[in-house]
Amino acid sequence: MSSGHWIAIASAEHVRRGRKKGFMQVSHGKEAPLKRLKPGDGIVYYSPTTVLGEKDGLQSFTAIGTVREGEPYRADMGRFKPYRRDVAWADAKEAPIKPLLERLEFTSGKANWGYQLRFGLFAVSANDFRMIAEAMGAKLPFRTLSASSSDP
Repeated sequence: MSSGHWIAIASAEHVRRGRKKGFMQVSHGKEAPLKRLKPGDGIVYYSPTTVLGEKDGLQSFTAIGTVREGEPYRADMGRFKPYRRDVAWADAKEAPIKPLLERLEFTSGKANWGYQLRFGLFAVSANDFRMIAEAMGAKLPFRTLSASSSDP
């Protein structure tokens, strides 16, 4: 069952590329995680680093939006053919996670809060999603902030 609120993980460089072109991609282009998303779901990207493989300590939320209608599709990048999903990205600023660590349900009181970020995509509560959206200054007119939904 979809929670309607998700965090995806990728380097900021990759997130910015997808945001510019209106898509998202997770877990090195795998299809299965993208199938968990439904049109209208809220998605926020967390970027541990600016560039994949670097250790610059960015640790910020870097994009937020809503999943568009349609299913995951395969992109042709030559030898690499990742699965993607279309997203309507909101106007928002990047926001560091550190000021939110003690307030977010998925991190509060957890010394190893970063562990679940290794999965590439995970569900979060409506409250966590709302708090992140506010920190990013996002104007989100979609149902993820107004409708009641089942939290994970």
